[in-house]
Amino acid sequence: MIRTLLIASLFFLLLDARENPFFSSEGEKDMSVTSNEKTESEPLKRATITLPSQARILQKVTVEFKNLDGSLESKSIELDNAVDWHLPLFISQSYAQQDNSTQPKPIASAQKITQKKEPYKNIASIKHLSLFSLGKNLKITTQDEAIRNFLLVNPHRIVIDFKKDTDIRSYIKKAPEGIFKEVRIGNHDGYYRVVIELDGPYRYSFKKISDGYLVELK
Repeated sequence: MIRTLLIASLFFLLLDARENPFFSSEGEKDMSVTSNEKTESEPLKRATITLPSQARILQKVTVEFKNLDGSLESKSIELDNAVDWHLPLFISQSYAQQDNSTQPKPIASAQKITQKKEPYKNIASIKHLSLFSLGKNLKITTQDEAIRNFLLVNPHRIVIDFKKDTDIRSYIKKAPEGIFKEVRIGNHDGYYRVVIELDGPYRYSFKKISDGYLVELK
């Protein structure tokens, strides 16, 4: 009797029992973890990112996403491109319509190709000086000598002093929609000062041209 009980006990110990009898034993340990979390979301149409005014070079774009099992991952793309912080960045999954036509397009003759140059826009003028803007460029037409120029912050503004004894009155001209938001001109002893307020932080270059000076923002 004792021998029978020992054999029966040994038989039960050798049985390969499974924790879950409702699934096959093969591959049970390789089954991925699932989640009951709600995964329904609105399809991505377009999202925008607005950059701060100090942004100049886009170095990297990183996207974080959620997997089917609820885990989070991210992927990045390395970039090195100049950006204009005035314009937003767009994220979308829609393809732009492309012209799939295989027909060759006619080549226009050089005589018919005319490129229209966008003109400079006058933003301020006094008797001795005029200022014209185009994008990030500011052209100053004057016969007066610029004796110094420098940058001030809070708000960011470029200051230029021109050598001339003059009796001009204080002058203010606003242009709130442009990069050059406001121009202020005032008279001093032996020179007059031009202050150009900017819409954000910039570096700039200042150089002499044939009819005055050119300011280029960077």
